[in-house]
Amino acid sequence: MDNSSEIKRLLRQQAAIAKFGSYALGQSDLHKVLTEAARVCAQGLAVPFCKICKYRPEENDLLIVAGFGWQDGVIGKVISRADLSSPQGRAFMTGEPSICNDLRSDSQFILPPFYAKHGIVSTIDILIKGNSKPYGVLEIDSDTPQKYDEQDIIFLTGFANVLAEAVVTSDRSAALEAAIEQMKILVTEKENLLSQKKVLGEELQHRVRNNLQLIYGMLTRVLERTKDEPGRRDIKAIARRVSTLAQVYDHLLGVDIARTTDFGGYLLSLCRSLEEIQGGPSNVKMTCSSELLTLDIDVVTALGIIVAELVTNSYDHAFQKLGGKIDVSVRRDPDDANAAVLTISDDGRGFEVQPGSKRYGLGLIRRLAEQIRGRATVAADKGTVWTIHFPLPQPA
Repeated sequence: MDNSSEIKRLLRQQAAIAKFGSYALGQSDLHKVLTEAARVCAQGLAVPFCKICKYRPEENDLLIVAGFGWQDGVIGKVISRADLSSPQGRAFMTGEPSICNDLRSDSQFILPPFYAKHGIVSTIDILIKGNSKPYGVLEIDSDTPQKYDEQDIIFLTGFANVLAEAVVTSDRSAALEAAIEQMKILVTEKENLLSQKKVLGEELQHRVRNNLQLIYGMLTRVLERTKDEPGRRDIKAIARRVSTLAQVYDHLLGVDIARTTDFGGYLLSLCRSLEEIQGGPSNVKMTCSSELLTLDIDVVTALGIIVAELVTNSYDHAFQKLGGKIDVSVRRDPDDANAAVLTISDDGRGFEVQPGSKRYGLGLIRRLAEQIRGRATVAADKGTVWTIHFPLPQPA
């Protein structure tokens, strides 16, 4: 596989994990989450079958509870012993990925009859962790011999990690529901719902943050192995946006569940992160300052993406070898008490702004500004100065 095809495959797989993570976090039905995971995993590795096995401690076995591609009579009925006699049993017992490129040459396993019925000859099994004990095993199956590599293991491990979080969240949701039933004699229904929302909201923040960090780590590893510059730019662009969203959740984890947060503190943290992503060129100096502004989370997210895009454009396009300065600041508008102004500027070479041009992300920046009921303007004759005017929330 050439380098370009490899990059496309890796980006496609990482996008699948990110999309599935969002789906899992918004879905309360665990069986639907498991079934969708089986479908996406099979398609992501171009194999016809995938299954998810749940460990049953009383029987000490692994029951297939969800899957993709199987004939009737497999899901919900077929089991394997939770020992070293099967590929999924070995992964469950050892906690390590179990890879069988060709089961026909491996005589150590005692396979259930449905393997032969479906012509299964190769498998990968990954442990799905749980709260206090493992939940079970994620397995992909193929009816042709395969040569699985490290990226395939990383891809499936990412899915197994998201499934583990979904299982834990499902268990906790079930426990919360039981607790709410017991509390009904002491508190009103409204108080119960608010309490549940707070706990599940905190869990949601943690899950989203952890999944974003997982995706960012995978993209970083791919970037280290990528040599061609166009591919590196594409991966860095995706990693930058994932990092920006992760910064939002990192900042949220230090406060109570709310629709608002301090944008100034978040902005300072984001600027430090952007310097680290760029490698901190010694000839480019970035300064960042902000007043205390409490903004809605959606506004913080949009402004964060704007800052990330424009700061990166300055690093990539504004300076010659002599370097220069980048300044990011946000202040209340001195001419309008109900508005604020975000400024991103550099003393680089500037550029000619063409009407309707999408160069330097003009279209994206303006769409994001409109999304928060603001407006974006740019002056680029001597250096580049972006000015984002946006309204402040009004007291209730």
